[in-house]
Order: sequence, then C-alpha cells, then structure tokens
Amino acid sequence: MSSPDIVIIGSGMGGATAAAGLAGSGARVTILEKGHQLPDTPETRDARAIFQRGYFRPNVMWRDKDGAFFNPGNYNYIGGNTKFYGAVLFRYRREDFGELEFAEGGVSPAWPFAYEELEPWYSKAEQLYQARGSVGDDATEPRHSLPYPHPPVPDEAAIAKVRERLKSAGLHPASLPLGVDIDRWLTRAQTPFDAFPDARTGKMDAETCGLATALRDPDITLESGAEVIRLETGEANRISAIVYRQNGEEKRLSPKIVILSAGAVHSALMLLKSVDGRNPNGLANSSDQVGRNFMNHNATFMLAIDPFTINDSVYQKTLHFNDFYFDDGKGSGPLGQVQLLGKVSAPILKSRVSWLPEILLHQISRRSVDWYLVSEDLPRPESRVRWDGDTIVLEWIPSNMKAHEKLVAVTRERMRAAGYPIILSQLVDGRLPSHQCGTVRMGNDPATSPLDPWCRAYDHQNLFVIDAACLPTSAAVNPSLTIAAQALRAARHIRDRELAA
Repeated sequence: MSSPDIVIIGSGMGGATAAAGLAGSGARVTILEKGHQLPDTPETRDARAIFQRGYFRPNVMWRDKDGAFFNPGNYNYIGGNTKFYGAVLFRYRREDFGELEFAEGGVSPAWPFAYEELEPWYSKAEQLYQARGSVGDDATEPRHSLPYPHPPVPDEAAIAKVRERLKSAGLHPASLPLGVDIDRWLTRAQTPFDAFPDARTGKMDAETCGLATALRDPDITLESGAEVIRLETGEANRISAIVYRQNGEEKRLSPKIVILSAGAVHSALMLLKSVDGRNPNGLANSSDQVGRNFMNHNATFMLAIDPFTINDSVYQKTLHFNDFYFDDGKGSGPLGQVQLLGKVSAPILKSRVSWLPEILLHQISRRSVDWYLVSEDLPRPESRVRWDGDTIVLEWIPSNMKAHEKLVAVTRERMRAAGYPIILSQLVDGRLPSHQCGTVRMGNDPATSPLDPWCRAYDHQNLFVIDAACLPTSAAVNPSLTIAAQALRAARHIRDRELAA
C-alpha cells in the first residue's frame, strides 16, 4: 500500500488517543497494531481463567534484574493494556508537575510545563473517555475548567457503609473518577471491572473511545497483526521507513511523521533495537536515556477484614482517599494514595495464596474490603529496560520505599480505627506491572531527555513518542488520563505545526 502521512505504532491509550486527536485533520493515518481484537468469550468474565490460568497473558518470558525469568502482565490486543485496566481516570495533582521532595526517598523532578498547560487537555480527555466523577469531592484534586461529563459510579450498599466507616476514622473518602458504564458492564455478567478484560461491554478504554473516535474518519485506518521490526533513518537523520511483519510478509512504510506508542517498555526497546551507523546507541538516544528512568508504582494490596460484617459488593471499586498524598499530618512528606480494588473473590485470592483452599478464601473475601495503596516511584537512570539480544530485561530498582512503608502503616492504623481488626497486606513486586512509565521522557534539555515537551524526539524531527514512556514522573495516581491528555496536546501540535509545514 502507499505510505500514509502519519503512522502510529500501537493502539493503546497513547496511540489511540493521538489518532482521535488527528481525526478530521485531512492527514492519512495508519495505525499499526501487533495484536488483534480481544474476543468476547466466557473467559473474559471468568476469574479462574484470568487470574489462576493466565488465559489472556502473552506467551513470552522476560528477565528481571536478578536474571530470573517471569511472564509479564503486558498485553497485545487492540486497545493495549487498557483492555485490562481498572478504568481509573485520575488527573495528576497540580503539585505533581513541580518538584516534590520526599523525606527519605529523594526528589521527584518538575515537568517541562505546569499543570495549567495540560488542564484543558485533561478536560478534553475526560470528555473523550466519558469519565464519571465529582469535582470538589477530593481536596487534592486540581482545578477543572469543565465538570466531569457524568456523575460518579454509585457505591454499592456495602461500600456506602465503608464510606461512612472511613469518615468515622477521620478520613475523607471521595468517589473514584472512572471510565465505565456500570449498568452495561453488569448486564454482561455480575463481575468486577478491575483487571477483567473488556470485550466492548462497558469500559471506556483505548479501543472503545479513542480508537472508535479515530476510525470514524475515513482517512484513518487500523492494521492489526502488524508487528513492527525496526525503524530506519535516512538523510538528515529523519525516520525514513518503518519495517513491519504482517501475515508472514515483511512490509515497509515511509510516512512523513512517525508516532511510536507501543508502551513504556516496547517503545524504548524499539528505539534501542533500531541501531544504525548514524545511531549506534539506538534511535533518539544521544542522551543515553532511552530505556532508563523506568518507573513502576510502589504498590501494596491490603485486605481490611471485619469478621462480623459481610461485604456483598460485586464491583466495589468506587472509593479512594488522598489524606496522605502530600503528608500524614506529622511532617512525613508525600506518602501516596489509597483506592479500592475491584472486589477480590476467592478465585482471585487463590491466585495469590495457592496453598489455601477456596472454601476458606471465600469466607475471607466475604468479610474483606480490598484496597490498593500507591506511592510514587522516582526516576533513576539505573532503573531501566534493555534488550540483551534475545530477551527483554527489566531492571526495575524501586525507590522511595520508606514513604510507601509509612503509607501502609498509617493506612493499617486508620483501617483498624474504622473497625477492621484484621489487616492482611502484600507488596506488589515488579513482575506485576503497576503503571509502567518514564523510559523515553520529556524535558527541556536534550542532554537529559530524549523528547521535547511536545513528545518529539530531539534527535529525529519527524519522530514522536506518545505513550507512558514520555512521562517525566509517575506521581502517585493512575497515569491513563495523563497519557491521554498529553496525547491530545501533542496531536494538536502535530496538526498545527507539523502537517502545516
């Protein structure tokens, strides 16, 4: 086929949203996606298939920093990892865009622009992803120029009681901003939506919102089963060709603009693997920062158990609290954020504690309220992803763990004050992705950042990296909406500056 004006590599939150932002521009856009559409099968709502058998996990193995092999929780479907996300659509807090100092963990650097620059794009992203929420519910939430397009997803009766118990313990619970049509989701099956794959049955994800919007433009097309092998450079060190494999055939495209949106791990690896005579360290890598500054939220699963109260919620995930986001009230500095998980059933627990029988786990799950505690991981050059010639190596070196330990301790104390005498917790290790980001970061200095503030590579004027890789910091909230907002911002820049040139 003839080469389009723009090729987008990947259809996850970054790629799909960038495509939506380019709709109506008049540019011919092709999206290359390695995976295919996730089919609507019984396994999409089967907890044992998803969590115990790993039915949807890719048949690949990576190595960690100690050399041990593991099966990653990164997915290759149209819509990318958003097919499995918890549909949480947080904005980074205004303070997250400035320099934040942690009591013992170091410094989170400032972004190349302030929150106010991204704010209009956050509002546009909330409209695109049909966010459910309530402005002013959470005191740490930054200014909104527009209200949420829909009211919050309602608490189930059991969770409404949890909300009151948290208030009695001095906490300030707020409704989670979510991208899910809960009535439609529950019509398909009575299951949680958190970590359950969406087969177009209610989640607002990259496929159902971003990509659906983009593909209404006849100039935008999607090629699935298209695995990009490498990028090539030509004169003036611009990207001259994309080489990919589809149906066993090697193909090439030579667009005017390339948008790499394969995710924090795979975007970095694509640049590192595309070495040539002009770029012996890989593309966009004169700074030697590609693949570095990998961040993966410090996270803990916590079950707060009241033996005398039944939690019969189905989806559960409607509450969070940010009482300790910037401080615990005792001068600790920033600690992090606490949000509900989707309801953890006995089959899900079995995947984490296989030695206990499900009948016992059922009694635990019926009496537990299940939480996800998140603290910021700080960017460090030695925390990285690389390719050893045969295998992806994820050398994640967690940082800021003292703050996370304090968050776990203070949350445990408040849960007991709220009437939950039994607290079980488990630190999430690096083998379960917790919002990977940062491997091809934006910045104002090409010596330390591969990308400029518009996500364009300093080394290659027609290359953009628009996905979680571009984020300079991880903050302590889910990154999906921030990725979408920056994708819309960068897409507008491409429309106004690059296509018009």
